[in-house]
Amino acid sequence: MPEPLAAARRNRSSSTMSKSKLSAIEINPSSRANASIIWLHGLGANGHDFEPVVPYLGLPAALAVRFLFPHAPERPVTVNQGYVMRAWYDIAEISINRKIDHAGIRASVEQIHQLIDYEIANGIAAGRIILAGFSQGGVIALEAGLGFRVRIAGIIGLSTYLADKNAIPSGDLPIFLGHGWSDPIVPFILGQEARDVLVERGYAVEWHQYAMEHSVSMEEIRDIGRWI
Repeated sequence: MPEPLAAARRNRSSSTMSKSKLSAIEINPSSRANASIIWLHGLGANGHDFEPVVPYLGLPAALAVRFLFPHAPERPVTVNQGYVMRAWYDIAEISINRKIDHAGIRASVEQIHQLIDYEIANGIAAGRIILAGFSQGGVIALEAGLGFRVRIAGIIGLSTYLADKNAIPSGDLPIFLGHGWSDPIVPFILGQEARDVLVERGYAVEWHQYAMEHSVSMEEIRDIGRWI
């Protein structure tokens, strides 16, 4: 394991947020945090999934970023024969025109809003908070970031899509979107659609496409680090 990751883990803790039902992995900088990145995992994973990317983002220590990797609630997932797993919402079918679990999405968005409030209560300005998410987590990051009561710093959406493209408000928030050309889980066309809708609504979208499937590459991680 690279030394930067080992160093990061010395400042790691697992905590339950006092204002949220979500528990999360927390990685703190060596100095007092003045910025925060809340990173949401995909279906069936947990908060540990993206923890290893931290040192590879190449962020300068002076940014003093705290990372939070929350664990999604456990729930039965219809498309996976009803097995209980960590999921931000239910998925009824694998289809571009899939039915959307809007109630589940709203519940998870509310939990992420509580997590943002937790960070604000701990001295992090809303304008220094980024929401990031992969796949299902990206759906929630976009919904929660665009719908928070005040402007946050930005949103990172990876291999993801918009749950309801007709409900996107206008705005100018910086957004990083990355997607694999050969994604068999969230088709590339859904990522393009998200990009086009967000650009149309006025958002500052930085779009990246990669030669990969439903995954995250080192090239993408480096691009995210530069964007941050």
